[in-house]
Amino acid sequence: MVIQQNSDFLFLFEAVLTNPNGDPDQENKPRMDYETSTLLVSDARRKRDIRDILKHKGYSIFVDTLADRKVPADKMFEAIRERWLNDSVLMKQLFADNPDIEQAWGALGLDSTDDCREAFEKVKSDKKLKQAVSDFNSLFITEAIKRSLIDVRLFGSAMAVENVNRTYTGPVQLTWGYSLHPVELVQSNTITSIMNDNNSTFGKKHKVHYAAVAHYGTINKYSAQHTGMTEQDRDLFRKSLVQGMMANQTDSKQGQTPLCYLEIVYAPGFDGYLGDWRRFVRTTTSEEAADRRPIRSLNDVTIDFTELTKVIEEVKAKGYIDHVIGWVHPFVDSRSFVGIPTFTLVDLWAPIDAREEA
Repeated sequence: MVIQQNSDFLFLFEAVLTNPNGDPDQENKPRMDYETSTLLVSDARRKRDIRDILKHKGYSIFVDTLADRKVPADKMFEAIRERWLNDSVLMKQLFADNPDIEQAWGALGLDSTDDCREAFEKVKSDKKLKQAVSDFNSLFITEAIKRSLIDVRLFGSAMAVENVNRTYTGPVQLTWGYSLHPVELVQSNTITSIMNDNNSTFGKKHKVHYAAVAHYGTINKYSAQHTGMTEQDRDLFRKSLVQGMMANQTDSKQGQTPLCYLEIVYAPGFDGYLGDWRRFVRTTTSEEAADRRPIRSLNDVTIDFTELTKVIEEVKAKGYIDHVIGWVHPFVDSRSFVGIPTFTLVDLWAPIDAREEA
């Protein structure tokens, strides 16, 4: 079922002696706001982790690579079209769910009981049916893509190939993450070997000592109507946000651990959002203590959700919130989280179901 309720969420993770998001314009140093010593992490970094874990699980994705090269859109579209036209069960279900597509098929002089691949091959080059073929292609390919590619349903896409020229805003929108406290870069000349075809060169490793980072995001029910994002997709997104980070154990990313995910699911008739939750979260650190110890672990940070909890309760009292769900790392030191909102627990460590066809 396509989602019928808006939601927004907060995702927290920690970074220990790692580089969460290197900046290629700064020798791959961690992205930083150097004036405030705030670590920055792009939304694209989070989406890449999500796409990667879903691809590992057998889901087809639009922003994909093959042999380290991006798969051209026309090749991706052609593969999807061929798979659908060769599958009579898929096509019959598509016609049943989309009267417009079935009508466009009929405008080609074809019947829904025909062998779709063979029937379409006969008419696709008929000059008299050029416009009808174009109309069918546009409707058919767009719908097949949305149903086939999980990242299009989640994040949207711009499609421009074979008379299909549409832009879909993704229901899931993520802000850039930032650290909830000042961050210190590791002062080190540590080098790493970079192997090329016939030789090796050396480069510096850039890392942060410690950072507790928060992303805010929204899920929009109206955008979901266009991309076809379902409740099952929303559950898949939540899991892949957490598990995608855990699966990305490269040298530069090792040391990142998901800490907490909280989400407000609003009442069906409510069209708004609470807004960036991070403005309701207060953080104190060991640097503010009398001995001014450096920040090196979560034990040196206290994240206070008290104001956020109060705001949620006020909005819930107005009838605008259906429920709040959440997940906290089961082994996180609870003393570091103060006043966390009451939530219904979801297990974001539960395995992501694998798909048989990629």
